[in-house]
Amino acid sequence: MTEIDQVDFFTDPSIVDDPYPYFESLRAQCPVVREPHHGVVAVTGYDAATAVYRDSEVFSSCVSATGPFPGLPFEPEGDDLGALIEQYRDHFPLHEHLVTMDMPQHAAHRSLLKRLLTPRRLAENEEFMWRLADRQIDEFIARGSCNLMSDYAQPFALLVIADLLGVPEEDHQVFRVTLGAQQAGSIDESEAFTSNPLEFLAERFTSYIEDRRREPRDDVLTAIATAKYPDGSTPEVVDLVHVACFLFAAGQDTTARLLTASFRFIAENPELQQLLRDEPERIPNFVEETLRMEGPVKSDFRLAKNPTTVGDMDVPAGTIVMILNSAVNRDPERFEDPDTFDIERQNAREHIAFGRGIHACPGGPLARVESRVSITRLLDRLKDIRISEAEHGPADSRTYEYEPTYILRGLKALHLDYTPATESSSAESVMTETH
Repeated sequence: MTEIDQVDFFTDPSIVDDPYPYFESLRAQCPVVREPHHGVVAVTGYDAATAVYRDSEVFSSCVSATGPFPGLPFEPEGDDLGALIEQYRDHFPLHEHLVTMDMPQHAAHRSLLKRLLTPRRLAENEEFMWRLADRQIDEFIARGSCNLMSDYAQPFALLVIADLLGVPEEDHQVFRVTLGAQQAGSIDESEAFTSNPLEFLAERFTSYIEDRRREPRDDVLTAIATAKYPDGSTPEVVDLVHVACFLFAAGQDTTARLLTASFRFIAENPELQQLLRDEPERIPNFVEETLRMEGPVKSDFRLAKNPTTVGDMDVPAGTIVMILNSAVNRDPERFEDPDTFDIERQNAREHIAFGRGIHACPGGPLARVESRVSITRLLDRLKDIRISEAEHGPADSRTYEYEPTYILRGLKALHLDYTPATESSSAESVMTETH
């Protein structure tokens, strides 16, 4: 075995903080290569990755959430595994959630989101974001330092989703406490909810939806509760609950990771920071380049239902294909000088941080708006933002700690120092100027 073959991508802690040399070593062998430890086919090339994403007829998403673990619940037989996958569908982890569904079930459940992610609702949600951003900043601005992840990114992302889903504002606090997005030291330990967060979400949304079906109101939760499938049938309450829980789980975590990645770049580069203040119209492309360089999804998985080819490799039915999004987004065949952060990169938005095909992240537009709003308000209200040397070390020897997961990419914490701005425009005026 070569040195790179001795590294187990799924378990080796040595590549958690910086996986990019490993990815480049894989690409140097071939843009599509068989990983030796768990038998998955690893894809680091842009063209091969997008081809897999777009071929939902051949590639099932049933393994998307966990990849090769805990293994297939059946022994692959023959050249068409479609029937076996459906027979054992409920044996796959998170089978009840959108991310693992295949057509036509996927189309039916994704249609439920259309009642939620309407232009009008998204516009109302953005108005809430501007107010929320200032409220979150108010909690810590006077300190002159913060942990951006716990002080801002996590509670902001959580409450944006809560508002989008119509959670009554009087319940926002219990959501923060229960889902771990409460500012440290601001509550008594006795108030903390210790049960499974997913159980809490399921119980809450079951209660909300059952209540709105009994007594409809003119609110978002009623729109969710009365949503229909495309054929006009009424979803079971549990199906609507799964959609809501999926949005919470996927939307909160990935957006928080995106915000901390963004401010690592901003705080490490004073010239970039000033440029974004002086020319805020550059923020959208800055967000795209951040998604390309440090997107929150590190890997995604598909199961080949039929014999096929990925790149130049023959792939038998039953093979798990691993799309390494973080590697694909630095493919030099697609992105010039891919390891350099370039705020002016013309094709930055071609990244696959949000996937492609039928499973392209439905919350991508929402995450972009959350990032634009947050970056605008944080830059407006915090001056001279810099990395905390007490927490992360001096500029020539920074240390950052990343979550030890093979699917997601994100900092555990980002400690910043800054100077509070003496004056700032209100969120309402900023919002008006940007519309």
